Amino acid sequence: MAQWDQMKLLVQQLQSQTLNDLYPGSFPMDVRHYLANWIEDQPWETFDVDNVDQDPQANRLRDQIVGQLMEQAHKNPNVLEKMRLQEFSKKMNTVQPMALVRTVRDVLRKERQYLGLTGGTVGTGLVGQYHSSPGQALHQPGVSPSPSPINGTQNLARPKCNQDMDNLVFKVLEIRKYRQSMHQLNEEMTWEKQDVESMPSPMQTSELDPQQEKQKRIQQLEYHYREYGKKRVHLLHETIGILKECQDWFIQRIKEWRWEQHQGTIGGVFDENLGPLQNRCEQLLGVNVQLRQEVILVAQDNRSSDPFTEMQNELGKQLKALIQSSMVVDKQPPQVIKTQSKFSTTVRYLLGEKVAAGKPIVLKAQIITEVQARSVGQEGGMASENVGELINSTAILEHNPSSKSMCANFRNMSIKKIKRADRKGSESVTEEKFAILFTADIAIAGCDAACSVQTISLPVVIIVHGSQDNNAMATVVWDCAFSEPNRIPFVVPERVLWLQMSMTLSRKFMSEVGTQRCLDENNLHFLAQKVFNKPDITEDFNTKHVTWSQFNKEVMHGRPFTFWQWFDGVMELTKKHLVRYWSDGLIFGFIGKQHLHVILQNKQNGTFLLRFSDSEIGGITIAYVALAENGIRRIQNIQPFTKRDLEIRCLGDRIRDLDFITHVYPDLPKNDVFGQYYTELGPVQPTTEGYLPTTITTTVVRGLDPSSPPSMALGGDDIQMAAFSQGTQFPVAMPQFSPNFSPSHPGAHGAPIFPHHFENFNLGNIPQNQAGAPESMLEDMLPDSIYNFDASM
Repeated sequence: MAQWDQMKLLVQQLQSQTLNDLYPGSFPMDVRHYLANWIEDQPWETFDVDNVDQDPQANRLRDQIVGQLMEQAHKNPNVLEKMRLQEFSKKMNTVQPMALVRTVRDVLRKERQYLGLTGGTVGTGLVGQYHSSPGQALHQPGVSPSPSPINGTQNLARPKCNQDMDNLVFKVLEIRKYRQSMHQLNEEMTWEKQDVESMPSPMQTSELDPQQEKQKRIQQLEYHYREYGKKRVHLLHETIGILKECQDWFIQRIKEWRWEQHQGTIGGVFDENLGPLQNRCEQLLGVNVQLRQEVILVAQDNRSSDPFTEMQNELGKQLKALIQSSMVVDKQPPQVIKTQSKFSTTVRYLLGEKVAAGKPIVLKAQIITEVQARSVGQEGGMASENVGELINSTAILEHNPSSKSMCANFRNMSIKKIKRADRKGSESVTEEKFAILFTADIAIAGCDAACSVQTISLPVVIIVHGSQDNNAMATVVWDCAFSEPNRIPFVVPERVLWLQMSMTLSRKFMSEVGTQRCLDENNLHFLAQKVFNKPDITEDFNTKHVTWSQFNKEVMHGRPFTFWQWFDGVMELTKKHLVRYWSDGLIFGFIGKQHLHVILQNKQNGTFLLRFSDSEIGGITIAYVALAENGIRRIQNIQPFTKRDLEIRCLGDRIRDLDFITHVYPDLPKNDVFGQYYTELGPVQPTTEGYLPTTITTTVVRGLDPSSPPSMALGGDDIQMAAFSQGTQFPVAMPQFSPNFSPSHPGAHGAPIFPHHFENFNLGNIPQNQAGAPESMLEDMLPDSIYNFDASM
């Protein structure tokens, strides 16, 4: 479901009209979602929609779609979804089969185009200043990079390239047939000429002279020989041109594969299988060798090599480019490497099956700087200065018969020391990017001489202490997310659109945590509020730009840490202790106190939700509705639980301990929802030594009671729900729930979904003496921690 995984993130950002155009009524987006795996496995591109002979296959596909929908409806426990699936199956059954095939094919093509365009233009098309690394300027005013070919129009060209490859093989066979036919014609001419020479002198008769017949036959054979020779040379020129096109596509596809591998490090879809590319590489090599032989033979037949020297040179140039482009880093080294620590990497050579027998091929590795990386692949571009000492830096290219691959495995590499460049301004060592360069001299069977082959790893950040890991990873994430496919190493923009940043954060969160549930619009909106220091929940951030400094150089407003340090802490906490809660939709996630008060204000006492703390790194807190002694309903936030807290007692048990929180937002009994996460309590038995067992529970600190919360004052007055005057119209996002949301099984889709529109709520209960409080002060008026909890018996 590679393509739909990406589209699920993108459709949240598309306008309604765009979605209607992309998914027509004859093929709704719901059908695309429910049958994503199956749809992407079908051969839609092989259909000729104008060929009536393929109607039976199209009819079979339509029936399979209907059957798949009915099967899902039968299995689905949710009544609403069951009815929708049945309705979709009836609708699909009324669509003409070939028309449905055409629609599905066009939808998949458009998806690839959208994915390609957003991959290349979002966040960079409006950027006027690019940086080679965050902080190092590389001024290119007005540069607007072209749309990325990755997963876009390049994908649409692949079936044509397959046809070109088939056409290429066919033309090589055709050239061979012309050569064989010319050889046969030449033999016939030789025999005919010998017959003419052995014939007696012609006699003066009225009959047709046999010698003249032979001469006429020889002339015909010579004519056909010349014509075949012309077609043969023409075919050679044409085939060499097609070979160049196919090889250019292959080299571009290798670059795409490397870029997809790069994106895979932050959750992008990546198919690591190199088998198809290796097969294509070997095919191209085989065709090149055959064409070189054909050029030699045609030169011999014409008794002159001069007219065909250009062909030989072109084929030699293509062969060298193919040999040098066929080395890839199959398994990348870690992108953050600590000195004196072991790591591994694997380099694969796609033409390994064709390597000339003889002495083993030794691959050498060395560390290079960003500047040195830019010269790799250029004439005389071998890195000369050694900027680091790499231990265990050589490996042998070894053939694996089972996988038909040839790889060099560097199993115990280590960086002993590193030489850093002079830094400018506020640049940190964790912003400096290096790479590992791999080189070898490789000879291919049937080729004249060995070629020097080079390839480099993805950019790596080298640290000397574990405390630098977080900031180094920020550099890696920014580089992975916002680099262009064919960039100059390792150029990235200094700023990107929030729309692009939000998609990156969601992908990274899903990848790091190991979940299929992405960050929804509410989560992303709050993240934007934090990075831009804008508390207004109605503001649209999609057109705003995020800078590298805002991402991980400047601390957030009122906090001692950067945005990335805080976000990374949340990912770490969720990955280790909260992944099931998050995947089941039980954690609301990133939400500001302003938004929190709006959605909880009318809920019954004891209603709570789980949100990530924004006051400390790696904390989750419980926000709930409580009733004070004076009868005023208030929203309180429990002191955040950190990694250490949840190692002592899990979140489910802590929620069970707190009897004053009763319903999960919006109104689900907590025991129904969290019961599966409670630790089972067996009968209490004395220990073998006679001691009575003890347990740890979460309680409110003495002196504080949920029914009597401490006062939160502004100018001496109590704050109730929010600081607004009576009658204030306040914008609030209205929650909507997906059809399969069920109290008995919230599931991954059980979390509320907020559309990007707002309605007004009247906060009529706010006392008059709180009118006029500045909105910018709201966050300060609502402290993150009201209660302190400890684990006591």
